[in-house]
Amino acid sequence: MATNGATKNESNGTHKFDPDFTKSVIDATGPKANPRLKKVFGSLVQHLHDFLRENEVTLDEFFTAIEMVNSCGRMSDDKRNETQLLIDLLGVESLCDEITYKLATDAPDAPTATAILGPFWRENAPKLPMDASIVKNEIPDAEHTYIFGKVTDFATGKPIEGAKVDVWHTAPNGLYEQQDPDQPDMNLRGIFTTGEDGKYSFYCLRPTPYPIPYDGPAGKLLKLLDRHPMRPAHIHFILTAPNYKPLVTQIFDRRDKYISNDTVFAVKDSLVVDFKPREGDPKAQLELPYDFRLVSYEAAKQSVDGATELSTAGP
Repeated sequence: MATNGATKNESNGTHKFDPDFTKSVIDATGPKANPRLKKVFGSLVQHLHDFLRENEVTLDEFFTAIEMVNSCGRMSDDKRNETQLLIDLLGVESLCDEITYKLATDAPDAPTATAILGPFWRENAPKLPMDASIVKNEIPDAEHTYIFGKVTDFATGKPIEGAKVDVWHTAPNGLYEQQDPDQPDMNLRGIFTTGEDGKYSFYCLRPTPYPIPYDGPAGKLLKLLDRHPMRPAHIHFILTAPNYKPLVTQIFDRRDKYISNDTVFAVKDSLVVDFKPREGDPKAQLELPYDFRLVSYEAAKQSVDGATELSTAGP
């Protein structure tokens, strides 16, 4: 039976730690296991065990890490996902996002790029009519913005009817409404549904940079790593439509000094935008036209099938 405590003299060319332990853990997976889970789990165990051996992680360090994860769970609720925030600081969600959409974003004419969800999305944002404002309270000196555009099919360019545009961003003080008792519930959040023309439009505020919360395990990790906590100014979007793949993304203000140094590594060039002066509108000083291009499930299936055929084709 393999043990995880056996050591031998490395000067004799033998392993310092039991070389058979990891294999015994991987091989414990039974023959009826889900094939994809078996592959991913085996790879995870291998890499994780290699990491532990390479860095000689002790039990004290292991339990400290476990407590950090547990602390994230205790802080998380329907208004804040601290575990996701911790993972975002490691770049994991941004990397998974890149892997998921790499082929699409490499195309000359690509769908709208994705970006991470982040820990502050909330369900059941208010459904609002076009041209409504998501700003629920008066904010002195705020830069009000009119955002408008069209939601279209990436492959055909046709407008998409019934697309839901879920949007949210922070107040100028850098806080989402669920972080700030002085903001109205669901402030700076809204869902807009496109008509036959695929158009959407709403009023909001120019976004502001802000630090991620420092009061939890994620903030503690940043301090230990001597990293800054700042996210560049951005607005979150989720777009959903019947027969289309959901799009989770953010758009970023080009003028922001953190645009090339996002603490969660989420910025993509195609998502960086320029807010411009708006004339003749007493409700907004700025405007931003921005179109979204969604991929249908059918087009996504054809892309996967085509890639499979290429990978299996003979010479």
